[in-house]
Amino acid sequence: MTTKRSNAPIFWVLFGAGGALAALVGPILVLVTGIIAPVGIWMPQSVLAYERVLGFAQHWAGKAFLLAVVSLFLWHAAHRIFHSLHDVEIHAGAGTKLLCYGSALFGTAIAAAALIDIGF
Repeated sequence: MTTKRSNAPIFWVLFGAGGALAALVGPILVLVTGIIAPVGIWMPQSVLAYERVLGFAQHWAGKAFLLAVVSLFLWHAAHRIFHSLHDVEIHAGAGTKLLCYGSALFGTAIAAAALIDIGF
């Protein structure tokens, strides 16, 4: 007797990684980019100047960080939305799964394409 293979572990890993990143890095990103730098507390406002942010986004490490943040946040949100539908008694099928996870894949591809294009 053969057992059916599941793709669930892949989505759970992306969900867990996105959740951990959202919990650990998300509040810091909001604090630094939304409060500290614009107000000028503890660092000058020029920290988020266009040239500096563009330089960060053009560096390979900055691209990797931005892609990780964007894509893992998207995968975490897609997984949470898909399973939240079940909580509100909307029993989603394969189409909803494709829509949720497909949108995360599409967003990841758009982010990767935008980050690749930045270097030119």
